[in-house]
Amino acid sequence: MQPAMSSTASRILALIALLAIVGMGVSSLSLYHHYGSSKSSYCDFGATFNCDTVNRSIYSVVYGVPVALIGVLGYTALLLLSTLYRSKAETPAMLLLGAAAGLSFALYLTYVEKFVLAVWCMLCLSSLSAIFLITVLASVLLAHSTRKA
Repeated sequence: MQPAMSSTASRILALIALLAIVGMGVSSLSLYHHYGSSKSSYCDFGATFNCDTVNRSIYSVVYGVPVALIGVLGYTALLLLSTLYRSKAETPAMLLLGAAAGLSFALYLTYVEKFVLAVWCMLCLSSLSAIFLITVLASVLLAHSTRKA
């Protein structure tokens, strides 16, 4: 029988789950606009901020899979780990591994936005913020769980 989860770990997992839901929403909206044919006016602020430019560029697809779909799937995995599998001993390490992989990919995409496309996407920056916070929280959770062990 596993020991009861601490209230700190429980709160961290709840925050991770909430941020994963936010990330899923942002990625889903981005996926919708990736396939859309009309312009998204909420994210068109001229030459430097335009989600459509980023969402429909050649960098928005990896081996035929839209980057936004990868985001939806990644955030779904983080949500499942932080809810359904929260009591498993390996969950903190798996959350950190998944979040770090997501953050690395998001940082690469941010590099592309800044230095290749020279256009920012508010949805992408929102997703970057969510995965950054999830990574920080997963690090704290792993540190907390190793201290308790």
